[in-house]
Amino acid sequence: MADPKGFIKYGRKEGGYRPVAERVDDYGEVEQTLNLADRTLQASRCMDCGIPFCHWACPVGSKIPEWQDAVYKGEWKLASDILHSTNSFPEFTGRICPNPCEKSCVLAIHDEAVTIRENECSIVERAFSEGYIEPRVPAQRTGKKVAVVGSGPAGLSVADLLNQAGHTVTVFEKDDAVGGLLRYGIPDFKLNKKVIDRRIAIFEQEGIVFKTNVAVGADLKGEALMNEFDAVVLTIGAMKPRNLPVEGRDLDGVHFAMDFLTQQNKVNRGEVVSNDDRLLATGKNVLVIGGGDTGSDCVGTSNRQKAKSVTQIEILPKPPEKRGAGNPWPYWPNVLKTSTSHSEGCERRWSLNTKRFIGENGKLKQVELVEVDWSKGENGQWQMSEKPETAFVMDAELVLLSMGFVSPVHEGVVSELSLELDARGNIKVDGSYQTSKAGVFAAGDAANGASLVVTAIAKGREAAKSVHQFLTTE
Repeated sequence: MADPKGFIKYGRKEGGYRPVAERVDDYGEVEQTLNLADRTLQASRCMDCGIPFCHWACPVGSKIPEWQDAVYKGEWKLASDILHSTNSFPEFTGRICPNPCEKSCVLAIHDEAVTIRENECSIVERAFSEGYIEPRVPAQRTGKKVAVVGSGPAGLSVADLLNQAGHTVTVFEKDDAVGGLLRYGIPDFKLNKKVIDRRIAIFEQEGIVFKTNVAVGADLKGEALMNEFDAVVLTIGAMKPRNLPVEGRDLDGVHFAMDFLTQQNKVNRGEVVSNDDRLLATGKNVLVIGGGDTGSDCVGTSNRQKAKSVTQIEILPKPPEKRGAGNPWPYWPNVLKTSTSHSEGCERRWSLNTKRFIGENGKLKQVELVEVDWSKGENGQWQMSEKPETAFVMDAELVLLSMGFVSPVHEGVVSELSLELDARGNIKVDGSYQTSKAGVFAAGDAANGASLVVTAIAKGREAAKSVHQFLTTE
């Protein structure tokens, strides 16, 4: 292990964030980094527990105690090798993962978890700067060809492992750049897109082919892919957003969160959007409906666009500040989460339901909300009821619907190939990630439902192993 008494001698120290007054004027990453000495001390706090709950909680099974020890000893290349042995993209998870590993760290019992996520990011960045991460071109090719549809974290994981196994991999992406939600769903102030470009450049040198602006199922038929490739892997995400079908939904000013976030990322990338199509919070009262990470991203983006006011509401009750009796360590803590975007300026309210949108001449002007109560019914399930005489109206010229995603988009390749769906509308797969169509696999959110980036990476790696077995046992 690292320093046996490190967790006693040193407290948790985070890198912190750029000052609010500075960061709200740009889209640069908000997180700062510690110097080398402090980072080494933070790694020394890992106790190398007999049962590493951090490893258990991590979807990719990161060997956290092992690489923490390597950092403490100054063996950065070894740390990078261990880190990459279970995760193709620690530079992504080191920035945007909600770190379930830290929530289950033994030191989290008294809120002093090891800074696992920050340590992870420091390893991969040190590895890049020192030249430890270089293209690994497969020595031999198997002659098998694989098409990966979708270039998000699951698709990139699939492509990486299958390419390293010697198969020829082509990744198809409907957008103009690779990355999926990493590229256009996550704001630049959380993930600088040069981080994606850096990894893609390595993949291209390793032999992976990327084809952008190709919508499989429309521009290119799925049947054509099946005829050309030995296996097809669908990693198209769960991009169908949950709608809010109330009165006034069609008013100008009510938009899905992802449309808002995607457009700003494209503008940051250099795309020119006409004034008529531009979704801007500038000078407006903004209401974000939905309390998750995507909603938080809308808050941060609205602040940078200089909104007049930003309010975020959630239909569920306000979470507690600390773990409840029924939510013990090492499980995920159902507690209040305050993001960097919230700290930049936002009113947050809970237990509110949206009754209708109110407009004038087709444009949104106000929103009617009502307070709700939650109680358990006879069947033990939670039920919502409106509180009498609590309805009120608030001004809002821009509403962003951020209530999650319900399933992958069925129109296109899913419908074309007549793939079987599960009860939630996801692509149904067996234990080997194979769909109802022989030779067609699915992984990530498309098969699992909307989840974390790190989970998508894990599922992509698992699927790649099944695809490899399929290709080598025919």
